[in-house]
Amino acid sequence: MIRRIVFILFLSLFACVGNSQELQCSISFQSASVQGTNKQIYENMRNSINEFMRNQRWTTDKFATIERIECSLNFNITEQISSNEFKGTLTVQLRRPVWGTAYTTTMLNLQDNNIQFRYNEGQPVTFNETSYDQDNLMPIIAFYVYFMLGMDYDSFSQDGGTEYFKKAEQIVNQAQVSSFSGWKSYEDTKNRYWLINNVLDDNHRTFRTQVYNYHRLGLDQMSESVDKGRTAILDCIDRLRKVKQNSSRNAYLLGLFFTAKSDEIVSLFSQSPDIEKTKVIEFLTVADPGNLSKYQKIKTNK
Repeated sequence: MIRRIVFILFLSLFACVGNSQELQCSISFQSASVQGTNKQIYENMRNSINEFMRNQRWTTDKFATIERIECSLNFNITEQISSNEFKGTLTVQLRRPVWGTAYTTTMLNLQDNNIQFRYNEGQPVTFNETSYDQDNLMPIIAFYVYFMLGMDYDSFSQDGGTEYFKKAEQIVNQAQVSSFSGWKSYEDTKNRYWLINNVLDDNHRTFRTQVYNYHRLGLDQMSESVDKGRTAILDCIDRLRKVKQNSSRNAYLLGLFFTAKSDEIVSLFSQSPDIEKTKVIEFLTVADPGNLSKYQKIKTNK
């Protein structure tokens, strides 16, 4: 099956569709706060993961080279616990092209503070979908790859990412035997367990619908009609406002959404009619109060 049917019809004019890897994924390791260690090991980690990612297929769909999903996994190693065990944070970013434009929109900008894993230099990086790797590095990477695939597919078709969210959930289930943090419900309210649990919870289905509406009915329409696209995005923000009002359980997902979208929303509505500016600020005051000072710029920008 070829995903993103409409997009591929367009993209196939410029590039042949083949069985190329799905991701255009940048991997980086920072270790400035770790003193007195062999820095080459972090470069070797990056090279090993890059080699793995170049050869790994995560879906059965066909991708044109130009269609590969743009994302990044940026590790910040803060502590080397032993010769082969490391601790730090991971920033996960996902971007998506907007139909008919050269613009790329940020879909996800998440920081995971529960990163701990083992890495044995010279050992090949592998991933087994059916079992948990006790070294923990590849389960973390695979979890976020599947989560990003789910987000990306959801933005092109209603609930299109369910298959990949389910795969991320499977990794969480397998990792319940892990001694590393980030996988269990009782450890935190904002970790990998709760991230995938919330996305797949039927009570949060409206959130996934609005991810689709924002991108497919909003941004993707703006090359043909800025007004229609912006109206759809305004409606999406209004619906997310109602989601926030109805249940605080949605706060984690809404926070992730607006972390990725707040600057974009300011840009989109700064040129809108005054009545739209008033409405969007009213909706955002409830949906995303943490960024309210940023949204006030919509009133003053022309």
